[in-house]
Amino acid sequence: MNFSTKKTDVLANKTQCAVVFALNNHLLASAKTVDEDLGGSLSSLLKNKDLKTKSGSKRWIALPEGKRNFQRVLLVHLGQTIDKKALRISSDSILTTLQSMFNAIARSPVKEASLHIDDLIEAGVCIEQDNTPLGNKWLAEQLAVSAQKACYRYTETKTKPDDEPQLNKLTYVTSDSARAKQLRFALDRGNAIGAGIQLCRNLGNLPPNICTPSYLADLANSLSAKESKLNTKIISQKQMQKMGMGAFVSVAKGSSEEGKLIVMEYKGAAPSKAGPHVIVGKGITFDTGGISLKPGPQMDEMKFDMCGAASVFGVMQALVTLQAKVHVIGLVAAAENMPAGNASKPGDVVTSMSGQTIEILNTDAEGRLVLCDTLTYAERYKPKSVVDIATLTGACVIALGQHATALFSNNQALADKLLMAGQASNDKAWQMPLWDDYQKQLDSNFADMANIGGRAAGSVTAACFLSRFTKKYHWAHLDIAGTAWNSGYNKGATGRPVALLMNYLLNT
Repeated sequence: MNFSTKKTDVLANKTQCAVVFALNNHLLASAKTVDEDLGGSLSSLLKNKDLKTKSGSKRWIALPEGKRNFQRVLLVHLGQTIDKKALRISSDSILTTLQSMFNAIARSPVKEASLHIDDLIEAGVCIEQDNTPLGNKWLAEQLAVSAQKACYRYTETKTKPDDEPQLNKLTYVTSDSARAKQLRFALDRGNAIGAGIQLCRNLGNLPPNICTPSYLADLANSLSAKESKLNTKIISQKQMQKMGMGAFVSVAKGSSEEGKLIVMEYKGAAPSKAGPHVIVGKGITFDTGGISLKPGPQMDEMKFDMCGAASVFGVMQALVTLQAKVHVIGLVAAAENMPAGNASKPGDVVTSMSGQTIEILNTDAEGRLVLCDTLTYAERYKPKSVVDIATLTGACVIALGQHATALFSNNQALADKLLMAGQASNDKAWQMPLWDDYQKQLDSNFADMANIGGRAAGSVTAACFLSRFTKKYHWAHLDIAGTAWNSGYNKGATGRPVALLMNYLLNT
């Protein structure tokens, strides 16, 4: 999508659709101007309560052909300010408005629209999140991300897909030329993040007979072929066996689809003494549970068990699109977890790349097995930080539902940065304990550790397991089992936590 900024006014700007705004019980500046030009048709919507005074309420106004520069008007309500005297509005109100507005535009025949939301800044309204001012750069970035989200459609395996949105150009209109220049990068950044979210969603939504470990490996090679700053290396299952990745191979060996460790290195900046940031994605392209077979209902949703890997691809795509000046390595642990005659059995003991032995008590706790060897592999980069992203535990969904990603870390400064990134990007995480008290649940009579710690605190003991392979660097674990996809009528991947990760990487 093409985003731009422009210094002009609503009547002079030629556009298919002029999007103007109301706040509290009043029209903002551009809406007032349009209202006067149209003889009071906008103000009458407020006066007659045809436009509800809540975030995201909207009304289309179609205009007869004539001399006006705009063909139609979309009046959108921003909701109520927190404090009418101080003119403070919550970020949640803004985000609700953006989502509703772009959903409406994406369903319309509009190909190009001009947004006059800068009137909010011009009026001196402060956007706040937990009493913290966010500013117009945040607004511009979220605007672009919201537009991309609203325009996403899954079409790959439909013979008659839903109509795709026509929208391809958005102009952020302001009366301040300095602000127009200032906000271009924020729009570009939001556009790149939005494109990364779209790729993440598409990979998650693809069926597991298409999106296999080999498919992901081919995609990584394709991305690097188009971008000189991105280099890709694929480590085969045989190579992993030789490297001592017994935990990873124990998961992959039961499938006819060969496991892959995918290494993508983005060099947007020269390597530094501090080391690169490393992001690690769990890429179980389908999870049957292995010999510890899952129940049949909703097993189809286990195609989403590679959404951690999808988020790594989304981040790498966003970095390339933005040409970000950072050094990031993406590692994807890709495998299928299948039952077979040669599949791992409960009671098997395997040796990880770190040399530690693991008793496999449940083959459905496979994500931590592919991740632990990948986390050990990450040591070679002497990283500044390592963040793994995984749909790891159902226990995380019970604890936090679908609103927040669970965050665990062995370094509080890293955890704080990720929490702040989640807040700033509207991709929230919540920190969970990683105390030594939980480690004893992983004790085994037959190996250095078991791969599960029982029902109690299942998401915590999973993180404790991973922590045993991350002692040589600052590490965080994001359990996205509750946030990576939606079930039910709205079934599909969400693209989380691409926005959180991008905010973190671009600001550290």
